[in-house]
Amino acid sequence: MDRYVKGFIVMSIVYLGIAAVLGIVMLANQNVMAIKFVHSHLNMLGWVSMMIYGVGYHILPRFMGRPVYSNKIGETQFYLANISLVAMLVFYTLNVYNPSGIYRMITVVSGAVQAIAIFLFFYNMLMTLLTKVEQAH
Repeated sequence: MDRYVKGFIVMSIVYLGIAAVLGIVMLANQNVMAIKFVHSHLNMLGWVSMMIYGVGYHILPRFMGRPVYSNKIGETQFYLANISLVAMLVFYTLNVYNPSGIYRMITVVSGAVQAIAIFLFFYNMLMTLLTKVEQAH
């Protein structure tokens, strides 16, 4: 299993754990409900998407009987997706409790980087699944 594939799977489990703890904290303290955005994004972009990326990179090329189109794109996507997710959630939280234009701007930029990471997966998977492989004659 490629290092970035394992990284996606491990990080998805970490995000699930953090989201579960945050969910309990939100139930116990209604003041924390202001960051339900963080809880939902830890679950959807952290737990679900990272697991899909990891399993997708590991399984889909094997279904096609070929290697992934680009390991370099996969590695780049791993770092962009994780760094931008953490930055987006940290700066969103900072902005909720201490509103600032810079916090909001960093949150938006982080979200845009997250979208780039999503499109890298989209591109890498489509190139893996749809391009024809040259066969030796």
